[in-house]
Amino acid sequence: MEVSTAGNSGKGNEREHLRQRLEADRCYVLDRWYGDFSLWNEIVAHDSSYVVRLKDNANLDRVIEERTLSAEAIEAGLLRDFVVKMGRGRLPDHPVHVVMVKTTPHKKRGRAAGGTTGPTSDGILRIATNLVDVPAEVIADIYQHRWTIELFFRFFKHVLGCRHLLSTDPVGIQIQAYMAIIACLLIHLWTGSKPTLSTYRMMCFYLQDWADEGELLEHVKKLPQNR
Repeated sequence: MEVSTAGNSGKGNEREHLRQRLEADRCYVLDRWYGDFSLWNEIVAHDSSYVVRLKDNANLDRVIEERTLSAEAIEAGLLRDFVVKMGRGRLPDHPVHVVMVKTTPHKKRGRAAGGTTGPTSDGILRIATNLVDVPAEVIADIYQHRWTIELFFRFFKHVLGCRHLLSTDPVGIQIQAYMAIIACLLIHLWTGSKPTLSTYRMMCFYLQDWADEGELLEHVKKLPQNR
């Protein structure tokens, strides 16, 4: 497990930190924050590739090639597959392959209003890559796998209570991550259910003598069993 931090404070610029760590023969799968043409050029210059989500208002008017979607791509929810020249001023120095995928639109309304805290989406996922010859459905699948990592970190922070690092030292971060994962597995083995925030909190209450054994067991009895 490799852990990196953008400086000891954890407040460094993530794009600049990535620039310093670029390697050859890699595929960097990135979110909208990394829609930086100069960064894309540097990735390509390192003989690597990128798959990055674009902002909804990205300028995609200068189409070089429009491609026909396969039956598999259409079934997977893809809307469009094309190659473009992007940007103004400092441009990507290579053709950019863009894939559009149908997704669920949403507005940023905040949790109190029953909405999402993420950026507003118009229901179209725009994915850019320098992998010009790779099928559109494969590009979409690559980006989808990125969310496996996102979901892990959301679970790590919100369910296992690791919103803040106890240490910014790489070894300290590893220890905190391993301990959280071990605790997660132990909760699952003991309860037979997927660990949830409510179970995590009840375990903390019990260990701090804020809840007795009977209250803990009563909570466990109510959990759905999914061994």
